Amino acid sequence: MTLPSNKLITINDRGARAATTFGSLSAGGANMVFIKKLTASADANLTFVNGASSVVLDSTYKEYLFTFKDIHPATDDSKLFVNFRDGSTAYDAPKTTTFFRAQHRENGTNGNLSYRTDDDLAQSTAAQPLTMDIGNANDESASGSLTLFNPSDTTFVKHFMSNSNCVYSGDYSMQSFAAGYCNVTAAIDAVQFTMESGNIDAGDICLYGIL
Repeated sequence: MTLPSNKLITINDRGARAATTFGSLSAGGANMVFIKKLTASADANLTFVNGASSVVLDSTYKEYLFTFKDIHPATDDSKLFVNFRDGSTAYDAPKTTTFFRAQHRENGTNGNLSYRTDDDLAQSTAAQPLTMDIGNANDESASGSLTLFNPSDTTFVKHFMSNSNCVYSGDYSMQSFAAGYCNVTAAIDAVQFTMESGNIDAGDICLYGIL
């Protein structure tokens, strides 16, 4: 089979070959539609607001995927956080969450998996950590993803989950898993990413809609 140069061959969930077109990723019958990319340059936050600056975060899609790449903090030992807006002007949707992480040091020591009670929330309006402490050396950063499910629904709570990896300032690889729900029936119409301390020095976050 011959494909145009702008297509890839992928394997779908049935083991069959499928054509993927750049800009609209298809796998297993689902399509990822690119919506918006924000690039940090010493920014206090990166914020996606439905209806602003070409951002779509409404009933167009029932699933939204945020990917963050090479997030570099201005301040050493800072976590990447997320918070959600539920129709007001504040990013304070109440959340209940879980958080655990795996770690392994560059010298082969201190490998373990643990639940982090300090990083979970119980009906809290505070921002949710997505990573462990990211180092700010020139080669240190964090990358990962966050999925938000059906944010425009006005019947059920809004579930989300994240998987990320960062270079901890003590030369660790730390993979973090955060998940939970915004305990509101109002629609979530904006999502904001911040650092625990200081600015987001560099990196980008992309938003996709999942068909």
